[in-house]
Amino acid sequence: QVQLVESGGGLVQPGGSLRLSCAASGSIFSINAMGWYRQAPGKQRELVAAITSGGSTNYADSVKGRFTISRDNAKNTVYLQMNSLKPEDTAVYYCNADGKYGLGYEGDYWGQGTQVTVSS
Repeated sequence: QVQLVESGGGLVQPGGSLRLSCAASGSIFSINAMGWYRQAPGKQRELVAAITSGGSTNYADSVKGRFTISRDNAKNTVYLQMNSLKPEDTAVYYCNADGKYGLGYEGDYWGQGTQVTVSS
C-alpha cells in the first residue's frame, strides 16, 4: 500500500505565498513523475505542475513564473512553492505520483487533497 500525504494548504491574501509538500510512503519501487493538480468548484481537475525523477518540469500556463515545483527523490517528496497567489488559484490541490510499486503495480497514486484559498 502506498500513501501520499499532503500539507501546507490554507488561507492567504492575494499576492501572498504558500508552500505545499507531499510525501509518498509505503511499498515503492520507483517513482517516475510527481505532480500537483487542482480542482476548483464546478471545474475539472487540471495539471498545475509536474516533475520527473530527472528534474524536468512542466507547468500550466496560468502558473508559469509564479509557482515552482521541486522534488527530493531520496525522500519521495514533492514541493510546490506558490508565489504571487491570485483568487483564481483557489482550489483543492492534489498530489500525484506515477511509478512502480509493490505487487507489480505500475500507475498512479493520489493524495487526499489540501485546500488553498486566496482571499482578502
